[in-house]
Amino acid sequence: MTDYTTLIDAETWAFIERTNSFYPPDTVDYGIDRQRAIYDRMCREFHAGYPDGIAVETTAIGTATHRIPIRIYRPGGNEPAALVLYFHGGGFVVGGLESHDDVCAELCRRTGCMVVSVDYRLVPEHVHPAAFDDAMTAFRWAADTQSLPIVLAGDSAGGNLAAAVAHSSRGHLRAPVGQVLIYPGLGGDHTKGSYVTHAEAPMLSVRDIEFYRKERFGGEEPAGDASAAPLHDADFSGLPPTAIVTAECDPLSSDGEAYRDAILSAGGKAVWFEEKGLVHGYLRARHTVGRARESFSRIVEATAALAKGEWPY
Repeated sequence: MTDYTTLIDAETWAFIERTNSFYPPDTVDYGIDRQRAIYDRMCREFHAGYPDGIAVETTAIGTATHRIPIRIYRPGGNEPAALVLYFHGGGFVVGGLESHDDVCAELCRRTGCMVVSVDYRLVPEHVHPAAFDDAMTAFRWAADTQSLPIVLAGDSAGGNLAAAVAHSSRGHLRAPVGQVLIYPGLGGDHTKGSYVTHAEAPMLSVRDIEFYRKERFGGEEPAGDASAAPLHDADFSGLPPTAIVTAECDPLSSDGEAYRDAILSAGGKAVWFEEKGLVHGYLRARHTVGRARESFSRIVEATAALAKGEWPY
């Protein structure tokens, strides 16, 4: 049994306790509508507001019969270095444009990039590959209508979608110039690594992951489907330069290491940061926890570097 009393510092424990006061650890046992209501309330409580100097617009893309809401964040001043296509976390069950609104606004301000947040369809109403299809629609929209280089980014479930788009857009004329994956779930081996040592981690347990996975597929996960689990791809060549940032106290941490190794083995560029003593969902702690603040700065720096075509690693 992992001793979290020594791994996790007092600031992070305070964040965990505050989160649990809004979003109890047994929330996955509630109905979907109630889960969403609880999650949305929690996100409102943690919303840090907008930084100065950005413009925000909410619109929709897609076809006449299927519209996908997006929110566009534009920095003031100079022309953006790139377009960051951002996919939010939430286990494919919860979240949307509001849940990661302040994160995207700060990412825009601090990187000088245009950020586009994608409100992809959620499960169980829309099982896989609906979210992936929406993510690819958003990528094609960005490639077809925007002239800026494209960087893919996302946290948790959104990190899964960003990576899946990276795998599926290889060879595209406007293929992404980079991807930044924040504590992503990429389909790693549940019998080893962090899935074992951090199976009962605060904020996300293996039991939670199993719930979200069953909801996502409406049953069994399809075998060998890289659009569902990028680590199941047979080919990791041709992927964009990749920065992966994970939390040490998170069952998903090993996915970051495995994904980095797969890309490096295929001759690509990848770097993995495991943030000591942090937990899943720590983006919401970036203003109250020192370790989370430092990690968010690493995320900003990686995004800004990839946006400019740089690789400082």
